[in-house]
Amino acid sequence: MKILAIDDQQLVLLPLQKRLTELGYNVIIETDAKKGISLYNTFIPDLVIVDINMPEISGLDIVKHIRNSKYNETPIMVLSGNTEDNVITAGFDLGINDYMKKPLSLNEICARVKRLIGQPETVINKTTSNVVIQQRCVGVVIPCYNEEDRLLSKAFINFIDKNSGYHLCFVNDGSKDNTLEVLNNLRKGREDYISIYNCEKNGGKAEAVRLGMLYMAKKTDLDFIGFLDADLSTDLRDFDDLVSTIENSNFKVVSGSRIPRMGANITKESARKIISMTINYIIRKILGMNFKDTQCGAKIFRKDVIHLAFDKKFITKWIFDVEIFKRMSIHFGIDKAKSYICEQPLKRWIHADGSKLSMKDSIKIISQLGQIAWVYRNKNKMIYGKDIKLSVVHKKVDIV
Repeated sequence: MKILAIDDQQLVLLPLQKRLTELGYNVIIETDAKKGISLYNTFIPDLVIVDINMPEISGLDIVKHIRNSKYNETPIMVLSGNTEDNVITAGFDLGINDYMKKPLSLNEICARVKRLIGQPETVINKTTSNVVIQQRCVGVVIPCYNEEDRLLSKAFINFIDKNSGYHLCFVNDGSKDNTLEVLNNLRKGREDYISIYNCEKNGGKAEAVRLGMLYMAKKTDLDFIGFLDADLSTDLRDFDDLVSTIENSNFKVVSGSRIPRMGANITKESARKIISMTINYIIRKILGMNFKDTQCGAKIFRKDVIHLAFDKKFITKWIFDVEIFKRMSIHFGIDKAKSYICEQPLKRWIHADGSKLSMKDSIKIISQLGQIAWVYRNKNKMIYGKDIKLSVVHKKVDIV
């Protein structure tokens, strides 16, 4: 039995193809709607699964083509995040057989497929799946510098295996140990879900994140892009909560916040906590925003602000988060910027052993904050101006 699945987001199609293939179906996937129509005419599938919202040609246009073709009786299932009544009604008026709303479990999708066209005689894997096909696709940038002994490869693998719609981009920031080898081993067999951006020289966390964010912004099938620390001091489940918040709101940035409170597991060293409070006070004065924690290494962005936040190099290596919010306040105005930014408390945050940001480095941050305040003091001479010399030198990079 042959199935053709058409969706402009590959991260939606891949787990669907894998599971249906395990159940014995012959599955072809396509992200280009025009090519999908050509495939339909040559592949002649027993079932078509199609998304609605796609560029150039919509899913309903594909339905029309099928119903006007020689094989107009082919069963059609819509799998879409579009929940508008008029669209669903139009689909059934055109002759679709089923309409599935994302998010939806793979188990339910497979059950609906079996109901429509039956089950093949040969089944490779009968076990059920706990994967859910999400409505959104997310890119996550993870900067890495000498993480050979600290990188929690298993945790990252388990996450992408169980959570569909995620693409991880590890940025090797000129590591001097075997971090790149560890990342290449992590990527094996999951090339569709994991990318490696390799910097030949160490440029610091700010530049590693910036390059990774701009690289991921080129992927057209991603709805949101964020970054996360490699040591997973912020839990991956918490990051997924940040994604849920931005997905169901009008915020352009959702930033994790390590606020100690009842019901949360937030641990910090006492001395580090005192310095953090001092730094945070200065940051609030610079930004004019009542931030509790700008420096949490977990943030998620809508794609329309990626270039605003990351096109230009940062003047600092560690507190670039402050520069991101400052750029937004200058571009949108302070009041609108406040409405676009959400600070969300984390449920878990653990200070990771081996953190490379020392207490001495924390003291240096205060002088860097003064540098930020000076550089961004005038809207006409902000970082986009030609007269400002930046401290970070561009590094040649290779994409693995």
